[in-house]
Amino acid sequence: MQNHPLSATKTNRETVTQTKKATARVLVVDDDEKILRFLRSSLRLAGYDVTTTTSGEEALQLLESKKPQIMILDILMPQTDGFEVLKRLSPALKLPVIAISAHASSSDKALSLGANDFLAKPFRPDELINKIEALLDRTWK
Repeated sequence: MQNHPLSATKTNRETVTQTKKATARVLVVDDDEKILRFLRSSLRLAGYDVTTTTSGEEALQLLESKKPQIMILDILMPQTDGFEVLKRLSPALKLPVIAISAHASSSDKALSLGANDFLAKPFRPDELINKIEALLDRTWK
């Protein structure tokens, strides 16, 4: 039995996407532990290197040590919320941020403060992964 010559190979785009996923470091920030665990496992299954925190303040500190390529940022959190994190992000980082919130009304403010995209909770993991891939594609070109 002979395999089709193309069945054993991937297109260049698929290979590049797989390589990006394998090396992409994602920082996920959400004060809800259940959501955090769900996103961590979903993104790891998709091939990403995932760091999580429940604190906006800790997220700002993790930017230095973990050097993520993208951040998933909950907007409504106690103490340092997502809006404050966005305000304090250095423009020099050029870090893509996907803001998430149960309140769709937060989208305009999050985008005006520098978030690159917004997802209203609840959302499906594939919606988030598609947005991550789109932002990484733009960033890594």
